[in-house]
Amino acid sequence: MPPVLKDLQLLQEKWAAKVVLSPLNKKVTLVAGVDVGYIPAKNLSVGAVILIDLKSCKVVEKHTVVLPTPFPYIPGFLSFREIPVMLEAIQKLVNKPEVIMVDGQGILHPRGIGLATHLGLTLGLPTIGIAKKPLVGDFVPPDKKAGSLSPIIFRGVISGLALRPRTGVKPIYISPGHLITLEESLEIVKTCLRGYRLPEPIRLAHLLSQQGKKLI
Repeated sequence: MPPVLKDLQLLQEKWAAKVVLSPLNKKVTLVAGVDVGYIPAKNLSVGAVILIDLKSCKVVEKHTVVLPTPFPYIPGFLSFREIPVMLEAIQKLVNKPEVIMVDGQGILHPRGIGLATHLGLTLGLPTIGIAKKPLVGDFVPPDKKAGSLSPIIFRGVISGLALRPRTGVKPIYISPGHLITLEESLEIVKTCLRGYRLPEPIRLAHLLSQQGKKLI
């Protein structure tokens, strides 16, 4: 491993020790979703944030930013590539999100600090990781029926869940990021499912980042 990556790995291990998976102990109203799209030919990243009202799933705010891509894509170190862009987008919000959903891993990461966890630690806010592919852990694929669940075992404990959001579609992989429990993460994700594979905050943030790419 190159020296720079070894240093970053040590940072991840240090930060992972600071992760807290504590209950929210409050009713959540405002949930944000963040996403980053890329324009490789111009070395640019488009960060997008969507803030929704959890009860109605209506959009409260949406913002995009465009920045030079700060870091190459290296598996296991995605947060160093995406978080600087995500932070710029999140800082544009007028209303403070109570929970942030991230298209990526939470604690289901080789060093326990996926994209959602790193973001949660940076902001001091509850975060949830919702990934489209598993990265670590052992599990049995959930049944084909919508709502089916399968626990993901990592380092001997249940650290995430594979959830079938719709009958017959591929599962999504949920893990808490920071300042939230796995049970609460699942509850919020299920509340935000509106007939698509991904929960609305992430789905809409992805659409917004793709729209932003077309304007550049």
